[in-house]
Amino acid sequence: MSLAEQVRIAVGGVVDPELRRTLAELDMLREITVTDTTAHVGIALTIVGCPAATRIERDVRDAAARVPGIGAVDVAVGVMTPDERRALTERLRDGRPARTMPFGPDSLTRVIAVTSGKGGVGKSTVTANLAVALAQRGLRVGLVDADVHGFSIPGLLGVPAGTTPTRIDEMILPPVAHDVKVISIGMFLREGEGAVAWRGPMLHRTVQQFLTDVHFGDLDVLLLDMPPGTGDIAISVGQLLPGADVLVITTPQPAAAEVAVRSGTVARQTGQRVIGVVETMAPMRLPDGQEFAMFGSGGGQSVAAALSLPDQPVELLASVPLSVALRQGGDAGEPVVVSDPADPAAAAIIALAERVATLGRDLAHRSLPFRTA
Repeated sequence: MSLAEQVRIAVGGVVDPELRRTLAELDMLREITVTDTTAHVGIALTIVGCPAATRIERDVRDAAARVPGIGAVDVAVGVMTPDERRALTERLRDGRPARTMPFGPDSLTRVIAVTSGKGGVGKSTVTANLAVALAQRGLRVGLVDADVHGFSIPGLLGVPAGTTPTRIDEMILPPVAHDVKVISIGMFLREGEGAVAWRGPMLHRTVQQFLTDVHFGDLDVLLLDMPPGTGDIAISVGQLLPGADVLVITTPQPAAAEVAVRSGTVARQTGQRVIGVVETMAPMRLPDGQEFAMFGSGGGQSVAAALSLPDQPVELLASVPLSVALRQGGDAGEPVVVSDPADPAAAAIIALAERVATLGRDLAHRSLPFRTA
């Protein structure tokens, strides 16, 4: 094998950080030659101004330099032609037409909508940490910030302010944070636009675009951080993803628990399945060993009992205690499951991720991709 062929193999194994596929798979390699000990490597990025350009060029240079016999690397960076981009997007969609739902009845991606009856119960914090904890288990995870009016997921995951998704023609590539592919309306607002004042049709269209135009690739789990309550987006998600599972978030206090039951009830009315309840702001253990129950206790168990049916029992899957580290991680954009996994709240969410990952799925009426010889 020639030195140039060895360089091509090495460089071809570099992974595009946005598409999570190798440059060889994406057909991004161009002419590669070796003069004396200098490798001349040509690559074509998807678009002009690709935000991952610097990282890709660095990784290409490092990969080529590791080939024995290469003393220097010269990287020539170009851009794909419109025809090449079109071929790429068709290949990424795996033959599926543009703007079609990839998470329909035939999809094996587990879709979980995280809901709550009211705001301020820690739903988004749990969702962000759960997504990261699932990714830490080796699962391929996507996260849709469906709380259009109260979006907070980018900040909780530490996505830098001003980050905008890359567009390849009509395809949107979600940024990646802590190995989670994430999309939020906050990534599309211009500087100074801090609020979204939209009504039903616009909200429905936004959620639909997040689910159809954003290229998540092959996912094991797609989480949706839902807005609190039972409004337009809850109904839209029920229509777009009738086979989704639902995780209900509540606090221990009875007033919050009663409202949380409504969100689970509405989800079930749209055909979704309630897979469990998570209690946040649960009693915390003080240094002297005493338990501090600021918001009371028992709310999570009561919600689970209220949502249980004879043939569909609902469990309290996790009780996440009050935690300074959890709050600090949210403010800093560093999920507590990463920054302080030994914290009691982090431990509860990591255990929740294990429960969610191992819960049985309802595959009724799904077309499974098996063929007979």
